[in-house]
Amino acid sequence: MDWNSALMGFKAYLRLERSLSVHSIAAYLRDVRKLGHFATAQVPPVGPVQMQPQQLEAFIIEAGSQGLSRRSQARLISGIRAFYKYLMMEDALEVDPTELLEGPKLSRKIPDVLSVNEINRILNSIDISTAHGMRNRAMLETLYASGLRVSELVNLQLSNLFPEVRFVKVIGKNNKERIVPIGSDALKFIQDYLTHYRQHGPIKKGCEDIVFLNRRGGKLSREMVFMIIKETVQQAGINKSVSPHTFRHSFATHLVEGGADLRAVQDMLGHESITTTEIYTHLDREFLRETLVKYHPRFRHQG
Repeated sequence: MDWNSALMGFKAYLRLERSLSVHSIAAYLRDVRKLGHFATAQVPPVGPVQMQPQQLEAFIIEAGSQGLSRRSQARLISGIRAFYKYLMMEDALEVDPTELLEGPKLSRKIPDVLSVNEINRILNSIDISTAHGMRNRAMLETLYASGLRVSELVNLQLSNLFPEVRFVKVIGKNNKERIVPIGSDALKFIQDYLTHYRQHGPIKKGCEDIVFLNRRGGKLSREMVFMIIKETVQQAGINKSVSPHTFRHSFATHLVEGGADLRAVQDMLGHESITTTEIYTHLDREFLRETLVKYHPRFRHQG
């Protein structure tokens, strides 16, 4: 993989998966291009997947020596981290070289989350009288019911559905398997889709075990799932930027707000480190206040 092809894929990821603005995408690409120029100027030139932590550190030091402010350095590091997160997601790398990259402390961005009411509005806006409407309803029910990544959703296999015990087996990052509970509503819509629509449509060779198929009987792309969600959200009249990951964020947030154990949420999401899961502890202040009033002896109303 060379820098040009990596940048093209990264641009598509930022536009479709992250749903960033044109301005934000341009800023990210500008920062990664700077890294690419630095890397290709080395002797010998270094490709994006060959970059080592010490080389990234040298790049940041060089940028700082050119008078880059702390804020600009932080943005530069953020862009590089996003780039390598994308490469990790694409399985181009096994180890993230930015993991120990030092720079100005960056506050973690709280992901967008849908309320339970918004989730219901989105799901109920889908016309399930058509084959693709039923498929879309089943897909979005599954995303919210089990917190799957979009790549896990499009690769979900019939042989990994266990409706009798309400679990699905998921093949996650680096081919790691995990068992995730799935709700009865999602199972119902999956079964309706399989029974009434999927088995009557075309199925391409090699896709016989894939749950969700496109019009031609092939596996859905991640981009297609993003577009389906975008159209459905607009149809539901919800004025938010929603991606497949928004359903995953909402799944985790609603569990944590409901009192779920963080370790259990970590297992369901397939996070290797619990620090990744801790971002979902962003409960709203009123919820926290009510919890204190209800349970803390010094906050309880005096009789």
